[in-house]
This record gives sequence, structure tokens and C-alpha cells, in this order.
Amino acid sequence: MSARIAVLAGDGIGPEVIASAVAVLQAVAEGFGHRFVFEDALIGGAAIEACGSPLPETTLAACERADAVLLGAVGGPRWSDPKAPVRPEQGLLALRQALGVFANLRPVKPHPATLAHSAIKPEVLRGVDLMVVRELTGGSYFGRKERQADRAVDVCEYSVAEIERVAHVAFRLARGRRGRVCSVDKANVLETSRLWREVTTRVHQTHYPDVLLEHQLVDSMAMHLIARPAAYDVVLTENLFGDILTDEAAMLAGSMGLLPSASLGEGTRGLFEPIHGSAPDIAGQGIANPIAAILSAALLLRHSLSLHREAACVEAAVARVLAAGEHDPRKRPKDLGGSAGTEAITRAVLAALHAGIAACLHPEPAFPAIPLRD
Repeated sequence: MSARIAVLAGDGIGPEVIASAVAVLQAVAEGFGHRFVFEDALIGGAAIEACGSPLPETTLAACERADAVLLGAVGGPRWSDPKAPVRPEQGLLALRQALGVFANLRPVKPHPATLAHSAIKPEVLRGVDLMVVRELTGGSYFGRKERQADRAVDVCEYSVAEIERVAHVAFRLARGRRGRVCSVDKANVLETSRLWREVTTRVHQTHYPDVLLEHQLVDSMAMHLIARPAAYDVVLTENLFGDILTDEAAMLAGSMGLLPSASLGEGTRGLFEPIHGSAPDIAGQGIANPIAAILSAALLLRHSLSLHREAACVEAAVARVLAAGEHDPRKRPKDLGGSAGTEAITRAVLAALHAGIAACLHPEPAFPAIPLRD
């Protein structure tokens, strides 16, 4: 197949880890006979420095031409003044809204080799395989904002339609997984959460009675996510709560450097990015873990290009690299206590990927060949 991919490396470690993800996508294209065209564009602080806008029109046009968008990270100390009228994060929020990607998927499935590197006890982490579905274009991040000398206002607003569409995504995902959805809100206090609970319940009863639905208040969910994470399958929540809970869930995997994300809308085009942010304190040192970006590329293959076999091949390659580093710190990323830098991890993933592609395209026969003659 042929596909166009917009590449927005962004700020901090974004360019470093996105280079690794692009290398993996190029290897997939070569190995499976696809043609991927990559178009680079600016976003965030890099875009502000170059042209004064965190989301230039040329970048938005490149994303709208593309079949999928791969993004690194935005932000850094140079643009950290919260009073600044133009900030890198504005570019990311505007891009999500412009592309109509309202459902953010963040899978959390700790690899056995990383359990010892989490702050959580390994026995609590065994069997954890959850998917957080975060509503991405509503709530207080996009509501009316007001600032006066002695007060500030951020309006949290949700419509029935906004809740319905993201709820459908969560329930459909649950049907293909273990059939359970936990909807997170603050319905004992917030009116938007009461609407969230009512709409989610109605969508469940009307369209997905075969899926098990439970509701949790966000404060208790923050506790349960650490105390018994294996109890959850799909976790559905609004924008602000989801932003916080997914960073908390990163602790289950051992590092934020391992977790990818996919932001999806009504069509097939999606926005794919690691959840770890720009990490300016390690930018330019060659030690950033590229695995989250590489796994984001795998989500791109699966959700935007429908290349499920190729996505599984990338994920299997990452799993082999993590397994190889379990007892050898020289093969383990720095954020997991090892000494392997960005380039070394990328080379290891590419080597495992090439071997996996060869096995996938030329599998061993299921039974030994039987000679027809003596």
C-alpha cells in the first residue's frame, strides 16, 4: 500500500525519538513492500521560533493531506512562562481540534521484563492489560477561559454528543478485549460528570448490554489504579481526569518512555505520539528511550493504515528487545536502569524487526517435509 505520513518532531527529545519511529516505519515499508511518504512539519516551540505560531498553516495543511500524523512532543523551558500569549501546548490542542481526534487511546500492558523497574510491587502488576480512553477535545481544556486581577475561570463543558461518541469508542474496544468498561467521573460533585454518567449508562444499555459497565469516582479510581490495576480492562474518562490518570498509569509500566498513544476521530486518520512529553532535561544527550515513539508508530500502522500484521511485528520486536535487557543492563534503556541509549535501542529494535519480518514472510513449515522417494 501507499500512505502519506506527516512527521511533527516538535521539541526536546521529540526529534530524537521520532527519528527512531520513522526508521522503524521505513523498515516496515521495505520489508512488507509498502510505500510510505514522510512530510516533515513544525509544531510547538520549534514552530514559534521559526514563524511565531505553535501551529503554522503549512503544518496543518500537511496534516490534512496525510493519512496519519506522527508527533514527538512540544514544550520546554524556553517557552514555560504560563503568562505568555503564545505557548507550544496551544499548537497541540489546536491540532487535535482541527483534526477532530476526540478519542485518545493509551494502552498499558507492562512487559514481564520491566516489572522490577516499576515502583509498584511485581505481584500487583501481573496480568495488567488496560486501555484508557480519554475524551480529547472537550472539557476544561477547551472551555471558556477568563482571567482578572483577583480571579480566574476555566469552564468545563460537555455536550451529550461529545460524550456519546467517545463512549461508543470505549464500548467497541471492550467488545474486542475482555468486555469490561469502567467509566470515571466525579458525579457526586460536578454537573458535567452527572451528565457523563447518565449518557454513558444510556449508551451502554441501548447499544452494548453485552459489555459490563461500572462507574468510579476519579479520586477512588486514582487509588484503585495503583492498588488493583489488573481488575480493569477499558477505562473511559473525560479530558482532564484522563490526562492525570494516564500519567499515573505510566508508573505501572515502569517508565513513561514505554507508553504510546493514539488519538482518533470519525475517520481513519489519527494522531500518534508517545505520552512522555519533551523531557528537556535529557534532550540532545542521546539517552531518550525511543520505545514509546516506536510503539506509537505501531498504533499508526494498526489504526490509520489497517496494517495489523505489520503493527504486531513491530510490537513483537519491541518485546524481544525488552526481554533481552531484563538481565543485561547494556541492552536496557537508561530510564529502566540500563546503559543503552537511543541509537542502541533503535538498532536492537530494527534487528529484531528484520528477523520478525523474515519469519513472517517466510515461515518455517508446520511439519517436516517427507521425501517422496527413498
